[in-house]
Amino acid sequence: MSDLKSISFPCIKIKQPLGEFYLARLTHNEICEITWVDVRRIEGERGFETYLGIQRPLKKSRVKDLSQYVLTPDACFPTGVILAVDANCASYNDNNNVMTLTEYAEDGKKLIKFDQIAKVIDGQHRIEGLRAYTGKSFDINVSIFVDMDIADQAYLFSTVNLAQTKVNKSLVYDLFDLAKSRSPQKTCHNIAVALDKNESSPFYQRIKRLGVATEGRFNETITQATFVQSLMRYISDNPEKDRAIYLKGSVPELTHGKELEKFIFRNMFIEEKDLEITDILWNYFDAIKARWPNAWNNFGRGIMLNKTNGFRGLMRFLKPSYLYLTEPGNVPDKDQFLKIFNRIEMRDDDFNTDDFKPGTGGEASLYHKFIELSEIT
Repeated sequence: MSDLKSISFPCIKIKQPLGEFYLARLTHNEICEITWVDVRRIEGERGFETYLGIQRPLKKSRVKDLSQYVLTPDACFPTGVILAVDANCASYNDNNNVMTLTEYAEDGKKLIKFDQIAKVIDGQHRIEGLRAYTGKSFDINVSIFVDMDIADQAYLFSTVNLAQTKVNKSLVYDLFDLAKSRSPQKTCHNIAVALDKNESSPFYQRIKRLGVATEGRFNETITQATFVQSLMRYISDNPEKDRAIYLKGSVPELTHGKELEKFIFRNMFIEEKDLEITDILWNYFDAIKARWPNAWNNFGRGIMLNKTNGFRGLMRFLKPSYLYLTEPGNVPDKDQFLKIFNRIEMRDDDFNTDDFKPGTGGEASLYHKFIELSEIT
């Protein structure tokens, strides 16, 4: 057939124990064109996943995050996408190091269409995220395996995915300390560090900076990721977008009305009043520490007030209690918060894991209990 669609591009041949493959550079448009599959297919299993006995469907939430990420000024995918191509679709010219990928037809019928030439072994979320890219150029380094059998595809997939250790979110937030530009992530990280370092802080040496226990510490009850994510919800509904604005040398617009009641610290963040946000958290949790000292200082099992779900529940209660006391932008003192907590008739041993189960259920129960007993709404 003369109307078979094709694409040609320079690449180099690589030889390794697994076999030969090719390294190439494709634009975001090119890689999206040759790897497209319909939603039903991409959300189901791929052949090598069935072979391995696993299922790793496309995660829409991750695609959404990557779709936003590719629009940021410093977006980067440094690691290669791995593709498998049927031998009927691929030809390589050793003289000029050019590969051509072409639709495959037999007896006048297209058996492999252009948008199904390449099977994605690794990088499907990155490719789907790239469909949202609107800039001039976003080149992707690609490894192409030709006529790779299902066993080798499964082996390669397991090597680059199943054996990898996921990066700890607390470590990711800690790396924002190195960032030069302002961002919600960096501000929340700085506040966590400040509260963790000060000996008078209610969080002194209680935050796992890298997500795992710090050598020589024994009272760390929450991770930096838990702290940052709980605080960031009051600053921004799109931290990556805010970060991109700062990277471009601009500043996000101030918010007003109902939005400000939802994101109570947003304008303080935009106005760079990070110390005031820190003071609010300090005063709020210092009041909790004063009201229930035994529960707050209990580092053993059975009491949840200073553990992950207790902290998250308290952070949820922060917004209604803050808005009850003042308007966004002001800094209530410890005694003001303490007046609210004194209304809550609970003993230290009431914060037990039997009544407040580990996980989101316990977090929600604590929040609703505080709302009910404080009568602040």
